[in-house]
Amino acid sequence: MQAIENKDVAEYYDKFWKDLDAKNKGGINSRHRYILYHLKKAGLKKNSSVLEIGCGLGMLTSFIGKSLSSGKIKGVDISPESIQYATKKYGKHNITFEVNNMSDFKSGEKFDFIVFPDVLEHIPVEAHNNIFATIRKLVNPDSVVLINIPNPMALEYMHIHYKDELQIIDQPLHTYTFMKAIYDNGFYLESLKTYPIFFIQPDYQSMIVKPYEAFSIMKQKSNAAVILKNIWLRFLNFIN
Repeated sequence: MQAIENKDVAEYYDKFWKDLDAKNKGGINSRHRYILYHLKKAGLKKNSSVLEIGCGLGMLTSFIGKSLSSGKIKGVDISPESIQYATKKYGKHNITFEVNNMSDFKSGEKFDFIVFPDVLEHIPVEAHNNIFATIRKLVNPDSVVLINIPNPMALEYMHIHYKDELQIIDQPLHTYTFMKAIYDNGFYLESLKTYPIFFIQPDYQSMIVKPYEAFSIMKQKSNAAVILKNIWLRFLNFIN
C-alpha cells in the first residue's frame, strides 16, 4: 500500500510542479527568503553542506546555493519530472539533485544543514519516524535541521476556507504530532518560532532541531558578563 501511495504522490507532484511552472509561479517568494534568513541565523556559512528535502523544481535549492560559494547543496524530491527539470535548469558543480522519498536515502557524507521547506506536512505522519531515523545517519554532532511548515492553526483554517488550494496530503502538524519521532531518533527541539508571511496572523513556523548530545561540560559565565546582561535587560524593559 505504501508503494502505491508513494507512486500516487509522485505522479501528483509531477503534474503539480509542471502546472506551476507553466503558470510562471515558480519564482522566489517571501517564504524562500525567510527560510534562507533562518538558515543564516542558525549558522549557515559559505562553505556549508546542505540537504534540502522536497526541493520541487529547485528554485529554493538554487537560491540557497548562491550563498554557498565554497559549499554545496543537494535537493531531493519524490517527483522524477521535477528533478529532471531542476537538474537541467539549476544543476552545477555545487548544486545537485536526486529522486528520493527519503525512506532509504543513503549518502557517503554528512550534512551541516538539512532543510524541510514546507514539506513535512505533505508526508504522512506514520512515515515521519523513518525519515528522522534516515536523516540521523546524515548529520554531525553540530548539524542543524531546519523545519519550516505552515502554522497548524493556519492550515486548519485553509482546510475550511481554501480547500481547493490544498495539496494531495496537506495535514496540520501540531508540534506534539512529530516530536516523538524527533526525540526517538536522537534529536531535540532547540527552538520554535511562529511568524507571519502572507497573512496578518502568523501563518508559518520555523523550527531548529539538533542532534541530541549530552553536555560533557558546562562553563559558568563571569560575574561581569551576568551583570552587564542584567543591566542591558533592565534598559530594554525601561524603554519598552
